[in-house]
Amino acid sequence: MKIAIAQINSTSDLPANFELVSDHARRAREAGAAVVVFPEATMCAFGNPLAEVAQPLDGPWAQQVRTLSAELGIVIVHGMFTPGEDGRVRNTLLATGPGVEASYDKIHLYDAFGFAESDTVTAGDSIATFEVEGTVFGLSTCYDVRFPDLYRANAAAGAAVNIVCASWGDGPGKAGQWDTLIRARALDTTTFVVACDQADPAASGKPAAGSTPLGVGHSAAISPLGQTLAAAPQTPSLTIADLDVASLGDARGKLPVLANTRRIDAAGSAAAPGTTAVHP
Repeated sequence: MKIAIAQINSTSDLPANFELVSDHARRAREAGAAVVVFPEATMCAFGNPLAEVAQPLDGPWAQQVRTLSAELGIVIVHGMFTPGEDGRVRNTLLATGPGVEASYDKIHLYDAFGFAESDTVTAGDSIATFEVEGTVFGLSTCYDVRFPDLYRANAAAGAAVNIVCASWGDGPGKAGQWDTLIRARALDTTTFVVACDQADPAASGKPAAGSTPLGVGHSAAISPLGQTLAAAPQTPSLTIADLDVASLGDARGKLPVLANTRRIDAAGSAAAPGTTAVHP
């Protein structure tokens, strides 16, 4: 299965951002991709008044993405903002396309490295998966990648591919952490990881915005055994990854971490191997 990774720089201009989605989705379909993945905050970049642009999942932004995906016959996964609680928003991923409609609200909010996402965002409370051509995909967003249990939960729900959409904050060592974490999540779960970050604005000559997380680039597709299948540079790009989903069983036979998992309770006692629910 071919997956396209659309590493873009979104802005505060929603119509311009949609044009980026349209252009990259068309190019992805021409390349034979069944799914195209865009970053977190595709609808509107961080550093802008998100409550003013948030729309429900049946609002105009989501509807035009649905129309585009139906026209092209491709599943589009991208980050948007939906209304939250107490004037805040939800940091939402929408996956939509032929036979697919799923949404995920970011569970782990980025209250780290001098940024407080929880000031403006309401956290989600449940995982989300969708299926394309018999392959199950799990959804996650940016800071989620630091929390392995979410990826294991997606795998337990049948995910062969974990998608992570990000607007990764730059800083000392942060690009290296991104690379390490996406590989670790693939190895933790023996799933493919498709990681799409916003492009690095500095690489395109755009100024930084303090602690606002904008992106470092380096989107990638990682195999269940931690190998890089495709990689993007720092700058805006469209990268095509060919995932051999049929090889997943072989990878899990070689590295049966899901079958070997032993949950350890609060008292420090380990359950027997194989008692943790995982998908075969």
